[in-house]
Amino acid sequence: MQTADGALNPGAMNELAFYTLAGAPRSPRDLIAEVQAAEAMGIGACFISERFNIKEAATLSGAVGAISSRIGIATAATNHNTRHPTVTAAYATTMHFLTGGRFSLGLGRGMDRMFDAMGLAHIKTRDLEDFVQLMRRLWNGETVMNHESSLGRFPVLRLDPSFREHIPVTFTAFGPNSLEFGGRYCDAVVLHTFFTDETTVRCVRAVKSAAEKAGRDPGSVRVWSCFATIGDHIPEPVRLKKTVGRMATYLQAYGNLMVRTNQWDPAVLKRFREDPLVAKFPGAIDQIATTEQLQHIAALIPGEWLAPAAMGSPAQCAAAVRHQFDLGCDGVILHGASPADLEPVVREYAKSRDAKRFADLPANPGGLRSSKAAA
Repeated sequence: MQTADGALNPGAMNELAFYTLAGAPRSPRDLIAEVQAAEAMGIGACFISERFNIKEAATLSGAVGAISSRIGIATAATNHNTRHPTVTAAYATTMHFLTGGRFSLGLGRGMDRMFDAMGLAHIKTRDLEDFVQLMRRLWNGETVMNHESSLGRFPVLRLDPSFREHIPVTFTAFGPNSLEFGGRYCDAVVLHTFFTDETTVRCVRAVKSAAEKAGRDPGSVRVWSCFATIGDHIPEPVRLKKTVGRMATYLQAYGNLMVRTNQWDPAVLKRFREDPLVAKFPGAIDQIATTEQLQHIAALIPGEWLAPAAMGSPAQCAAAVRHQFDLGCDGVILHGASPADLEPVVREYAKSRDAKRFADLPANPGGLRSSKAAA
């Protein structure tokens, strides 16, 4: 068994992943039981989202790495402009060595409103290109003198001259520019939740095409579907929060992009935003809305907008997960549910899993298939 760069783990379903601490957890310690349960049931990777409360990504990454033995780990996502480049590079190498190569640094473009509040510049594609190239230079042991780019001016950037490390970079992508950037520069791309089948196919094609145009093997870039998995075995109020509440929060934050990407009717978004409850809502709907408020909001969101998800019985959920691979995705993040909630779905999926199809996938969510890694 390999022990570097995201070891192969016989028996693990490395095409499946979950998000730890989904939603608004009471304590970050909840991830301990979640990660242990995920490993036990064979889920291949743990993704970590970042919120600046009790979900700071570097701390959570270290915790997951320390309590796990084989599961892959990726941030999805952190923003490069919230830390000094040397700090982020050192965070990634620390995780890389701590986990024996199971870690992928996952980046995202972030939200401009949050950056405005923090006094940070908005992230542009050229910033991401500069940053990924800079990280790879530092992970390769370079000392970078007088670096000046869109990232800023840095007199000296250095980790360890002995480093010759490959740390996969994952990118959470949405719009056309982000998808193309992921294909050109990154090792894996995470798509957004509630993408229609047509949108998913189009986005996978955009990533792979960009990789090919850049002279890369399109098969070397893993595309992850972020797929809401909310089975009927979950209590109805919780399902409402994780479907209607989550979609409503996306529409609050970047509804125009969501509607444009899925080619939905913008008039529906306009009615949603003008609803008195939504217009005056004092925060993220999925975090603080009551069941009664969510029932009201549900009437504002068309059923077809919520349909791209795994819902129904465990067997129906498992079939929906398998369909994501038919659309061209290389992996599926079972989004919005804890491992305890996912257990019946994962058990059902495992019954008809095509083990040979995924036999060469490493644990690292951004890692190369073993045949390519050996080439």
